[in-house]
Amino acid sequence: MSDQGSGLSASMGGAPMAGAAANAADNGLVGGAASGELIKDTTMQSFVADVIEASKQQPVLVDFWAPWCGPCKQLTPLLEAAVQKAGGRVKLVKMNIEDHPEVAGQMGIQSIPAVVAFKDGQPADGFMGAVPESQITEFIDKLAGPAGPSPIDDMLEQGQAALDAKDFGGAAQIYAAILQAEPETVAAVVGMAECYIGTDQADKALELLAMVRQQVPQLADDPALATVETKIELIKQAEALGDAGDMETQLAADPDNHQLRFDLTLALNGRGDRAGAADHLLHIMQHDRAWNEDAARTQLLQFFETWGAKDPATKSGRRKLSALLFS
Repeated sequence: MSDQGSGLSASMGGAPMAGAAANAADNGLVGGAASGELIKDTTMQSFVADVIEASKQQPVLVDFWAPWCGPCKQLTPLLEAAVQKAGGRVKLVKMNIEDHPEVAGQMGIQSIPAVVAFKDGQPADGFMGAVPESQITEFIDKLAGPAGPSPIDDMLEQGQAALDAKDFGGAAQIYAAILQAEPETVAAVVGMAECYIGTDQADKALELLAMVRQQVPQLADDPALATVETKIELIKQAEALGDAGDMETQLAADPDNHQLRFDLTLALNGRGDRAGAADHLLHIMQHDRAWNEDAARTQLLQFFETWGAKDPATKSGRRKLSALLFS
């Protein structure tokens, strides 16, 4: 195993993984502000500081409620959840009008629940009644602007950049931190598996997928995991077939040997020559479209799924396949 592969194993299984997650949290890369910073109760005496002044820094939602109000009990948890998901773009201040009726009276609020949004020290918008969380989210987006990428999204982007640069150890540190914070993040599971594949540890990747399926049942049937497994299967098939160079020599002497050409595509894909693999499968289809029960087209479509729709080889291969099928 390479030094990079050894580092990868450490990132996944030992202290480096916990350290990466801790560093990410310390640097504000995962998680959001504590609930106490985003959600609080207010009084008549603290209303100016909690709402008027605070709204000059970021929008503040004021939830006017009372203990006897049934719809308030439905709305308030939804408000709190939406504000937490907003990631600090707004704050929520709750005012019990039974204990502090003055502000609600001054603002002409005659029924509750009522939510008034303050921005730049002034009332900016509002709504009344118990509404679904989706509507609350739309209200927040209208008030504070749509949410940008989440901290996890940023980390996934960093992980993909490291993966593209073949910095498998660095990518593994990032993906491990994400999985420590949010184990259900399927893109991080796939990224970690790709790190193992990139360091010639396909069996470790399979172990990871099995562990995830056991520990995070909601991901068990995720198609992204199945795609990684298919990729590993293709790699193992390529390894079993042997050297692609030898097959190319044999094929030059026997160009009509479709089985040999088909095996060569698996070997080429295994060593990363996706365009070459696609071209050989298209060659088989061009000369004998029904060969081996349409095996060439079936394999090509499997390649497309494994490579991903954005891969240049997929885009080029799809264009050539369409031209061939509809010529």
